[in-house]
Amino acid sequence: MNLLPTHSPFDGGEIVVTRFYCPGSDTTVEGRFAVVAPFPQLSPEQLHFVETFLRCEGKLSRMEGELNLSYPTLRSRLHDIIRALGYEPGKEEPPAVSEERRRSILDELDAGRISFDDAMAQLQAGES
Repeated sequence: MNLLPTHSPFDGGEIVVTRFYCPGSDTTVEGRFAVVAPFPQLSPEQLHFVETFLRCEGKLSRMEGELNLSYPTLRSRLHDIIRALGYEPGKEEPPAVSEERRRSILDELDAGRISFDDAMAQLQAGES
């Protein structure tokens, strides 16, 4: 069985279903029915990516092997999908550490109490 396209393959316009058939009851219904697809703004390739993303529980490292793509490529495609859905990647993410904690880490680094690597790890991990 073929999937119903969400846009016309000829001109890219809207598809309107005018008839559907139920084999169990041998019933045909005619009218004008809107095609409602999940995430209609996504391309078939993007929908496949989302399906794989969900199957892999959001783990890009698992997707690398399954899709044979690099982590940066996967991240880029994920960001494209987020934008296609009307959001900006990372915009709603809270900072990893509070401004107060960031200042404290930098002060410890400046005083020589922690190394540069330790400071970077704490800033990136959001340790408190």
